[in-house]
Amino acid sequence: MASHFFAYLNRLRWIKRWGLKRNVVDENVMEHSWQVATIAHALALIKNRYFDGQVNAEKVAVLGLYHDVSEVITGDMPTPIKYHSPTITQAYKAVESEAEKEILGYLPSELQPDYRSLLLHEEADPEHAKLVKFADMISAYLKCQAELDAGNKEFHSAHTQIERRIRDTDAPELQYFMAHFVDAYQLTLDDLLSTHDRSLRQRDSNK
Repeated sequence: MASHFFAYLNRLRWIKRWGLKRNVVDENVMEHSWQVATIAHALALIKNRYFDGQVNAEKVAVLGLYHDVSEVITGDMPTPIKYHSPTITQAYKAVESEAEKEILGYLPSELQPDYRSLLLHEEADPEHAKLVKFADMISAYLKCQAELDAGNKEFHSAHTQIERRIRDTDAPELQYFMAHFVDAYQLTLDDLLSTHDRSLRQRDSNK
């Protein structure tokens, strides 16, 4: 029997994020998931390299790829609505859990054990899930920053709130990423190429 699992995943490209706000550039769940996966992978490596972590970075990356899969059924629920009240939050979590189980059921039964910890939030490794959550915060911050840079004031409040959450999070790997990588996201292509050229000239002069 044919499985619909990957056909469903392919439709993540049509699920738009930030639906309550005017967007200068739309963002879909598929591209967001890739960004979260790459950032989460980096956070795991940073944790291991600089802060005595023992995290499987590859598993963290894969969890990041699948962290929003349920939204192919539920759609993207904007954070202000999701956490508007305990009743809404509880109801959404129940819907999200059912959606995760339904998507898992689209896989052949032999493969389902391999995907459970990727698709079901309640079965994810807590340490891995925490790093993915941090990456999700960074991704949201970058989106808000890009919209503000484009002159879109719709994202001012969200940017302030997310920046405060990041600043108040006691996770050295998160703060390291913010300090060393985030500013470069605001550079234009010309800026990036110019910086690259200066680095090459500096390297050649040191030979």
